[in-house]
Amino acid sequence: MRLLTGFPGFLGSALAERLLLRDEARLVALVPARHRALADARAGEIEARTGRRVEIVTGDLTADGLGLDDESGAPPAWLGDVTHVFHLAAVYDLAVPDALAERVNVGGTARVLGLCARLPRLERLAYVSTCYVSGRTPGLFGEDDLDVPGQRFANAYERTKHDAERLVRAAMAGGLPATILRPSIVVGDAETGATAKYDGPYGIVRYLLRWPARVPVPLPLFGRPSETAVNLVPRGFVVAALDALAHDAAAAGETVALADPAPLTVDALVAVLARACGRRVLPVPLPASWVGAAQRLPGLERLTGITPASLPYFTHPTRYATTHARRLLAPHGIDVPPFETYADRLVAFVRAHPSLPTTGLA
Repeated sequence: MRLLTGFPGFLGSALAERLLLRDEARLVALVPARHRALADARAGEIEARTGRRVEIVTGDLTADGLGLDDESGAPPAWLGDVTHVFHLAAVYDLAVPDALAERVNVGGTARVLGLCARLPRLERLAYVSTCYVSGRTPGLFGEDDLDVPGQRFANAYERTKHDAERLVRAAMAGGLPATILRPSIVVGDAETGATAKYDGPYGIVRYLLRWPARVPVPLPLFGRPSETAVNLVPRGFVVAALDALAHDAAAAGETVALADPAPLTVDALVAVLARACGRRVLPVPLPASWVGAAQRLPGLERLTGITPASLPYFTHPTRYATTHARRLLAPHGIDVPPFETYADRLVAFVRAHPSLPTTGLA
């Protein structure tokens, strides 16, 4: 049996469907009460496509025992059959308040680890972290790195995911069979373009599409856009890697960066998106030090479609090693598709669905 958190989120829903198609093992999704109706609906959609259903159990990452124990404190009997735990649930909002991020991202992970310690048949915890546990660390950040000199976090999301990963590493050192998986910035599906929210690079797409075709679009570019990389990966790659590595003995005990080994620089990314949008960009060079002031501009998101919290990622000084990822994923035939091969699908989806939110279930 597999236990999944993060359903019915964008990644969690795709992973659930993939796991159901893998074999006949039961899949139980731990879902907060506020998302129960959406989870039931999404489980029904998956069942219609696969003939198999995600079992939904109401729980709470912020409650003792994840809200699963009965009044006497006894856990449900089915936990004794769980062999794999996939912990995806977190607050992914880059503007999340500190207290909420701490309670869900750190406290929730601590409770999942406590649950894992009680599972007699556990074979693997697949913990979804993020490349951005690096903070704003200049240079190359390795897959085995976590605490490094000069580390500065851009927001509570980065800091709390770093602290949560530290808890997982401590549990691994104590014998917990786990794999840490660190996606970079996850965009929509490379085949369909589908996504659940428009954050990060989608701000550029929304901004470009607000301008008439054939009119040069003035676009501020901060810092050194020809040297700064933006690391993007599509949902399908991340989901395939999660599935493969959680069931691969060679990945036990490893930390794996699910990142593009050859990410586009900011100016190259803008050029790809401009072509996909059918727009011509007029770059407006600005100092990197102006990012903070730009974030505070009143009505920035309303006027441009660009979320203030995403701006620091276009001057992000860190590059990510993918040595473990390439070694472990090669036997499975899993690789990151180049962004330029699917950017047009992402843009087409935005054109067809202009009103998605900029925050929500990841």
